[in-house]
Amino acid sequence: MIAAIHQPNFMPWLGYFYKIHACDVFVFLDNVQYSKNSVINRNKIKSPQGEMWLTIPVKIKKRFGQLIKDVEIDNGTDWRAKHIKTLEMNYARARFYDEVLHNLRTVYYANDWGNLCQFNSQLLMAVLSMLKLEARLVRASDLNVEGESSRLLINICKEVDADIYLSGFGGAKYQEEELFEEAGIKLKYYEFKHPVYPQLWQGFVPNMSIIDMLFNCGSESMDFILGNKQE
Repeated sequence: MIAAIHQPNFMPWLGYFYKIHACDVFVFLDNVQYSKNSVINRNKIKSPQGEMWLTIPVKIKKRFGQLIKDVEIDNGTDWRAKHIKTLEMNYARARFYDEVLHNLRTVYYANDWGNLCQFNSQLLMAVLSMLKLEARLVRASDLNVEGESSRLLINICKEVDADIYLSGFGGAKYQEEELFEEAGIKLKYYEFKHPVYPQLWQGFVPNMSIIDMLFNCGSESMDFILGNKQE
């Protein structure tokens, strides 16, 4: 059983979905400290001027140290309308514009979202559906686990009956590999080769949110992510 563990990011990049595809169970690491101005509440899309950030405003004043699962969206501005308008302006010429925008708008307005993690999770489910990617998803906060750093990851793996932990290559810099070995859990590192795929506007810009690919590639997106197709 292969487990992958990652924060519930906002409309993640392509490698996030490569990782989901490569594991048996994917755990949202929502019971760790929230990092301000990270990809948990923002991500990049492509505009005629190049990359730009799409950001969900969150409440952070006097909330230092709050866990990801507790982060509240700041609804003092109409961020949903702003996001949709930004997507309309930058992707109206995209091949799969109508389908993708409809699916995203449905999630954006399905609820008066107050919790960031809940919104990100629902948006991720919609993206998985568009990618036709089936996955077993679990929230770390729903598991009876404690610990920090490598020990937390090990305890999560044990709780979901995984004997292999799938980590990004960068994890080798900080993970205590001997602890995984002692726990009988094999560390497996994956390297994602970013594909070049059709984009709007001149030049290719990598590391965009998955929605950039969905707008441009639609049903062919997973073929690009898995390296089965190149532009």
